[in-house]
Amino acid sequence: MGFGKEFLGGRSGNWESRKQKLRFSIAPRLPLPLGREGDVRRGNFEGVGFGGVVEPDGDGGVKERGGLWDGDSGGLVFDVFPRLSMLRLMAVPVISIAQMRDWEKATWAAGQTEAEVIRRVGNCLASRVAALAKPGELVVILAGRGNNGADARAAREHLPGHRLETLDVADPAGDFSQLESLLAQRPALVVDGLFGIGINRPLASDWVRFIQRINESRVPILSVDVPSGLNADTGEPQGAAVEASVTFTVGAPKAGLLRENAWPYVGRLEVATDVGLVACPITTGLQWTLPEDFRGYPPARAAATHKGTYGHLAIVAGSLGYHGAAVLAARGAQRAQPGLITLHTMETVYHSVAAQLQAVMVSIWQPGPKLPGAYDCVLIGPGLAAPGIPDAMKMLARHLWRDAAHPVVADASALDWLPQDPVPKGAIRVLTPHPGEAGRLLRATPQQIQASRVAALQNISKRFGNAWVVLKGHQTLVGRSSGAVYVNPSGNPHLAQGGSGDVLGGYLAGLLAQSALRADVLKTLCYGVWQHGAAADRLQTGGPGWVVEDLIQELGKAT
Repeated sequence: MGFGKEFLGGRSGNWESRKQKLRFSIAPRLPLPLGREGDVRRGNFEGVGFGGVVEPDGDGGVKERGGLWDGDSGGLVFDVFPRLSMLRLMAVPVISIAQMRDWEKATWAAGQTEAEVIRRVGNCLASRVAALAKPGELVVILAGRGNNGADARAAREHLPGHRLETLDVADPAGDFSQLESLLAQRPALVVDGLFGIGINRPLASDWVRFIQRINESRVPILSVDVPSGLNADTGEPQGAAVEASVTFTVGAPKAGLLRENAWPYVGRLEVATDVGLVACPITTGLQWTLPEDFRGYPPARAAATHKGTYGHLAIVAGSLGYHGAAVLAARGAQRAQPGLITLHTMETVYHSVAAQLQAVMVSIWQPGPKLPGAYDCVLIGPGLAAPGIPDAMKMLARHLWRDAAHPVVADASALDWLPQDPVPKGAIRVLTPHPGEAGRLLRATPQQIQASRVAALQNISKRFGNAWVVLKGHQTLVGRSSGAVYVNPSGNPHLAQGGSGDVLGGYLAGLLAQSALRADVLKTLCYGVWQHGAAADRLQTGGPGWVVEDLIQELGKAT
């Protein structure tokens, strides 16, 4: 059911030991509204009791104070967390249109109103508008007759510093001239609130013409919930669909928005989660991670620790013509801050590699079934692409994968050398293919991988002993053959440059070298992928001219 579900076995037992194991992300959000002063609520999740009491907030209102139920005393223990909202499992499921409708029905049944949800969506939407258009710039709001139009209109009161023009579109033919007039003013942003998830038939020709004119303007577009005209289940346009720069979907991602055929219309997918809906009653096998998943992660380091506490990472990388990959992987690993890093590289590039690294220990790789020394994790593969790579190097990859008790991360060329043999029980194995490499592993084309990415990830994992798989690309996936698969929300197309994958491989291995971060492999992998994409997003705010070396400098700084 998500990160960290196994941390605790039940409500009873020694409270102090339970607090030591506690992870903030396991408890769900309590969906009910705040009550009167003195009201107490309690619940149970995976055997863990939790609850909250309503107290005065000091400003004439009330607030909720959260805690966990102590099985020994039978009461709430406070000051473990300041609010129950900090405890909730933030990852949200990827859902269908029908499931979204069920979620809405559950919300209305709980007493929430459509008007309040629309108001909150409008507030969230205004924040995204403010991030995409500067105060004083013209923003054109295109509002249809449904709830998407209401959401778009609700954003207006929260944007006092922007020039706003709203076109309420009921008749696309009759309103076309007004659209032309607004687009002629070269707005900084168009907010698309024409159609929502309810569209289920081909658009009339007047609507097709209207949407095509929006796309032809080349003005950045922010779509509300779904690009107008796109089927949110299939990802197919219903004759035409808005080509959004950003799609700001409500509650949870709709399955069709993640399909490869939908990507040209969806643009960057973002999720508005805090809009007044009750806790999502739906569980699916595909989960969308959020930055909130990683609050407080990794945990703070204890004061009385040393290099040995944080593990020794070995990297086997670099060959003639590809020595830069070894350097980038090592520098990516440094950003994860393991205690020590040793890089084993080919003799032909030793001097080139060693001259570019300071804290990383560099040695010449020596053929053999094992690496000399004791390590807590091994990354193998970056830059091992030169012609004539020795068979002993390929045998090393096979031995590490099949026999090593410590985690092994296989990337790049090493992916092609792995055996499909059983691995030691409980051993951590990670593959990090891009779609082309995944295609080779499954004897499929990259296009076939992209068309069925979740299935591809699960099949790769199954072939390699239920290994963890990081399937890189737009909306990188993390998971394995069993359990949910997680979708990464961060990153942008400017990551598509040589070396970015080497940096990611090093960073993930550097995290897994640390024993504290191996306790929840899934969360650690999702965290590393998210940080990698978030670094690219921060760099992109300063313009598109950044390079992979800049990515390394930003890596790990997102909060």
